[in-house]
Amino acid sequence: MEPDQAFLEYAVKALVDHPEAVETTRAIDQMGVLLTLTVHPEDMGKIIGKSGKTAEALRILLRVVGMKGNARVNLKINEPVGGKREAEFKGAEDSGV
Repeated sequence: MEPDQAFLEYAVKALVDHPEAVETTRAIDQMGVLLTLTVHPEDMGKIIGKSGKTAEALRILLRVVGMKGNARVNLKINEPVGGKREAEFKGAEDSGV
């Protein structure tokens, strides 16, 4: 496991109530390194934080970790199945919006 992915898993598992459900994937493309994070639906609020501050802090720290390896690191947080946004989208779809 690469240092940036190991750092992300370590930090996220320390924040959540369901560390066994934390999954990360790492992909490299022309934009740099893309880390994708999936957590238990109940832990989404802890990862995003108030006004997105926790997610923003994780992204900043990952950029710093990536700078050490001369890589641009981006973080994508997967919306869990049945999450709040999915329910909002479905509700808008049903109402004809």
